[in-house]
Amino acid sequence: MSAEHKVALVVGANGVIGRNLVEHLAELGDWTVVGLSRRGGADRERVTHLQVDLLDPEDCREKLGGLTHVTHVFYAAYQDRPTWAELVPPNLAMLVNVVEAVEPVASGLRHISLMQGYKVYGAHLGPFKTPARETDAGHMPPEFMVDQQEFLERRQRGKAWTWSAIRPSVVGGTALGNPLNLVVAIAVYASISRELGLPLRFPGKPGAYDKLLEMTDAGLLAKATVWAATDERCANQAFNINNGDLFRWNEMWPKIADYFELPVAPPLPMSLDVVMADKESLWNAMVEKYDLTPTKYADVSSWTFGDFVFSWDYDMFADGAKARRFGFHEYVETETMFRALFDDLRRRKIIP
Repeated sequence: MSAEHKVALVVGANGVIGRNLVEHLAELGDWTVVGLSRRGGADRERVTHLQVDLLDPEDCREKLGGLTHVTHVFYAAYQDRPTWAELVPPNLAMLVNVVEAVEPVASGLRHISLMQGYKVYGAHLGPFKTPARETDAGHMPPEFMVDQQEFLERRQRGKAWTWSAIRPSVVGGTALGNPLNLVVAIAVYASISRELGLPLRFPGKPGAYDKLLEMTDAGLLAKATVWAATDERCANQAFNINNGDLFRWNEMWPKIADYFELPVAPPLPMSLDVVMADKESLWNAMVEKYDLTPTKYADVSSWTFGDFVFSWDYDMFADGAKARRFGFHEYVETETMFRALFDDLRRRKIIP
């Protein structure tokens, strides 16, 4: 299969996950990539972008009905909503709209990859069994990721194509304008702390500072996603994908502070969504002072997600052994990931 040319449809191409997936596929050389998003993007060699309203079935049929050459669908789109129950209708509908528009016309379709996460295990609800494994029992709905997988399982029966479900931890990447970007939130929080002459304080719940957790580098995730979509052994399987190491904030936080040349003060519980709400004028002044790339404060303000992650006063990790048993052996040290992503933000002049 690797010797044959493949056509990837990446749904959610501008997100932390989708953007890295597009880049990885383009680098492989034997793929043509079509990226779907609400904002679209700039076309280049082997990569084209389509601007689509995934919640509009008619728009999906009109824009995607000509994609007869697609061989692989990589679904990484997400719409945020205030409650877990409200997440279900739009996120299930977007997947259904894409599949119902593409599957009937793409006669050479081989695989649909679904991006999930540890919500499948109930990790967002409170303390859960760790390490979480792909065989763990389900939990009481609502949960859109479970509904999405069940839709694919039903749709796939009797078909030639297969599916895979990829379950990362918190994804480390640098795509801007994304509500789920922890790395950018930390980098901007640290940069503003330094500008104000403040030490770097961990803002989460007291119990969260010493619990075990893990992350998933966006580049590693892209490699794992393509691997699972193209290795026949992975057909109709779910895989936890993580960096491969565990950490505690009480050890990682001082290392992050060291990167930004900041002292560390004791943790102080506070809502970033609240305390950072009035910092837009300061951010704009920093952009001008340090000649940064003009970036809207809203595009670097993933404060709600930061509050969510820093509220985990229980262990948050899963067993990645299944992916290794099936043949995926990539590994990224999480401290190295943080430093590399902060370096990238500085190279792009997003932060000083």
